[in-house]
Amino acid sequence: MKEKIQLYGFNNLTKTLSFNIYDICYAKTEREKKDYIEYIDEQYNSDRLTGILLKVTEIIGAYALNISKQDYDPLGASVTLLISEEMVPPDQMDLSCNQCSFIRDVTREHSLGDIVVAHLDKSHVTVHTYPEFHPNNDISSFRVDIDVSTCGKVSPLNALNYLIGSFDSDVITMDYRIRGFTRDIDGRKYYKDHEINSIQNFIDEETLTRYDAIDVNVYQSNIFHTKMILKEISLANYLFNVDPRELTPEVRLSLREMINKEMLEIYHGNNIY
Repeated sequence: MKEKIQLYGFNNLTKTLSFNIYDICYAKTEREKKDYIEYIDEQYNSDRLTGILLKVTEIIGAYALNISKQDYDPLGASVTLLISEEMVPPDQMDLSCNQCSFIRDVTREHSLGDIVVAHLDKSHVTVHTYPEFHPNNDISSFRVDIDVSTCGKVSPLNALNYLIGSFDSDVITMDYRIRGFTRDIDGRKYYKDHEINSIQNFIDEETLTRYDAIDVNVYQSNIFHTKMILKEISLANYLFNVDPRELTPEVRLSLREMINKEMLEIYHGNNIY
């Protein structure tokens, strides 16, 4: 598989990356909680998320075909892109589609020829946001759920480093799976068209040094799972409208422990404490 496989027909392997990040914040008062949620809701509204997904599409070498986006009341946003491995001819453009003018407003890097509608490929990119807090808890959180599903030559793994850098990623969980099969010119089936033994292989070394990471993989089923948690906590990054220098050492230590416990529970998916 190190040599390029000569395929018969279209490469119909489906490769899906499910990418979740969690951002943690200490917000004690009701006002601080509300301010944090409003900040997140504004910072990651559907327009900005659309720009991020368009960049993901560009990085993996695909083309945006269609965009659906929505900001929710009171919280959260969703964006879905239909993407294609190849550019579709302009004469197949559906001018009734919302993205024909929208993409040009979000990013000037796409030409009109890249912005077309043709439901040709089973490929898509989606993002959903989930700001969250509870009145009895001083920790608020924000989750971003991104799915990148492709078929053909393009791979969602190429966008991992960009996605990690696009958000304040305290805890990250990632799933990657390959489904279906494709055939070479002799009719032999291939259930995987690239080498992989860990999602970490596709993450920048400098990024990996900032996180503790573990893998849970099912190699015979082409299922790969990686969890990552930030090693170092800089308290200033977790306090909303509060300067840590104004707090006593005892309070700073208590807040560090509170934030660390919240991150560990999310990382392990268990109510540990």
